[in-house]
Amino acid sequence: MSGAKKAFPLRLDPALHAAIERSAAAELRSVNAQIELLLREALARRGVKLAPPEAARRGRPPKE
Repeated sequence: MSGAKKAFPLRLDPALHAAIERSAAAELRSVNAQIELLLREALARRGVKLAPPEAARRGRPPKE
């Protein structure tokens, strides 16, 4: 998947969002990254195999 991520609106119960927000903060992640992690864990428990996530590219782009 060339690093592009699918964006879509997600409506959550405010209490659920707050719980995810607290969990994400405790693990030094964004809410988005925490939701993605939780979804991957839930799918793995159900036996759904996924390719590992691509590591985010960090730092400056290489010089040309």
